[in-house]
Formats: sequence, C-alpha cells, structure tokens
Amino acid sequence: MPDRKNIHFYYHENKEVEKKLEPLFNLARSNDLNIVKDHKDASIIVSVGGDGAFLQAVRKTGFRQDCLYTGITYSDESGLYCDFNMDNFDEMLHSVMHEEIEVRKYPVIEAQVNGESSFHCLNEVSIRSTIIKSIAIEVIIDDMHFETFRGDGLIVATPTGSTGYNKSTNGAVIDPKIPCFQVSELASINNNRYRTLGSSFVLNQDRKLTLEVIQDGNDYPIIGLDNEAYNIKNIKDVTITLSDKVIKTVKLKNNSYWDRVKRTFL
Repeated sequence: MPDRKNIHFYYHENKEVEKKLEPLFNLARSNDLNIVKDHKDASIIVSVGGDGAFLQAVRKTGFRQDCLYTGITYSDESGLYCDFNMDNFDEMLHSVMHEEIEVRKYPVIEAQVNGESSFHCLNEVSIRSTIIKSIAIEVIIDDMHFETFRGDGLIVATPTGSTGYNKSTNGAVIDPKIPCFQVSELASINNNRYRTLGSSFVLNQDRKLTLEVIQDGNDYPIIGLDNEAYNIKNIKDVTITLSDKVIKTVKLKNNSYWDRVKRTFL
C-alpha cells in the first residue's frame, strides 16, 4: 500500500468548490498529509459531495483494494456512504493519523455482459427497457431456470445499495455485514403467460444469477451501473455474482450503518 500519508481528494474541479475546500487542504497539510493529484499514489481517497460522489470516486479510481475510501458531504447533506462532513473533517484526520482505525468493508457485485465485458458495482446493476415496451427476461439461478419476467426491468442490489433504487421498489434494506445480493422487480406483468415471484428475493454470496434478454424487439436495454448508464447494443445476457472485491472505508465511532439508515429515513 502507498504511504498512508498520501491523500487524494475526488471532486469536480472548479474555483468555487476549491475555495470551499481550501480549509480542508490546509488542515490536511498541517497534519503532515501529502495531497496527491494521481489517485494511484494515494492510500486514502476522499470523495467530496454526497453518496453519488462517493460512488463515482470508487468507480473512477478502479475499485482499489489497497487503499481506504471515505466520503465528505457538504454541511447541509447526509449520506449513507459518507461518515464525515465539512464540519468534522478534522475528526476524520485525527482517526486516521492518531487512532486505531476501524475499517468497514462493503460488498461489491460483478456483472458480465454477453460473457465479455465485466463491470463492478457498489450499489446496484439494473437492466431496463429503453423503449415504450416491456422487456422480457429469463431469470436463471445457478443454471436453473427460475422465472420468466416481463415488465420495466430488474434491479440487482448489494446490501449497501439496498437503501437506494432497490428500496424505492419496496425491496428490503439489508445489513451490509451479510454477503449477498438482492433482486427486485420493476413493474412486473403477471398474467396467464408471464408469472413472477412478485417480490424481491435475496441470493447468497456463492450464487450465480443469469439474466437472459428475450430477443423480441427490445434488444437495446439500458444497463445501469451504480449511478452511470451504459447503452450496449444487442444485450443477450448479464451474469451477476458477488465479487471477491470489497470497498474499505474509515468507520467513525458510534456511527453504524443502521445509525445512518435511521437518520436518513426515520
């Protein structure tokens, strides 16, 4: 691992944001931290913004396994991935530099499209129709046909991703200490021809989920990877498994995942 004193800030560069961040930069330097421009040289990667910025930071830096990620929100924001905000950045630095670090590990899912391109997701992978027509998908678990889905699409979420898009479709919120992934439906059609479970279901870490797109004219669905959308021509199948990779973050004391869920939703 690179020197723990090397820190990289991930944010959308502009003068207004940099002006707000200057006190943080000065605080980091005063704690003998080296601010590096290349994330490959950092042992700590700090996203600035909300959960969306954290997801982008992890994706754009390649889901690194040899560093710690952490997120800082602006003072008026909250986030499920971000333990810190502008007002307690010094607390994060103190934890990193002077205390025994508590590390939280988040599961990551891997999606392989057409047996070729492979992508990692910290939140979820979704497959949705791009036209005003429902999409039909064969749902296969461990090479066993489970159901034929027809509707707007499907979401496959990690435990931490369960509080986002998945939750909005009445999926369950899952403890991130459980290594698994969850499948949720988007506006499924249930009739004499198509029949689905009609609820979310959770798969263990050793399961393999295959989604085969039925080629009936809806051959160009959108694949959503966390907060990015990809148009991939002629998608035939997507295979999803739980990756061996995990995202390691600095854990703030007395701020568990469920503390943040409570603050956000209750």
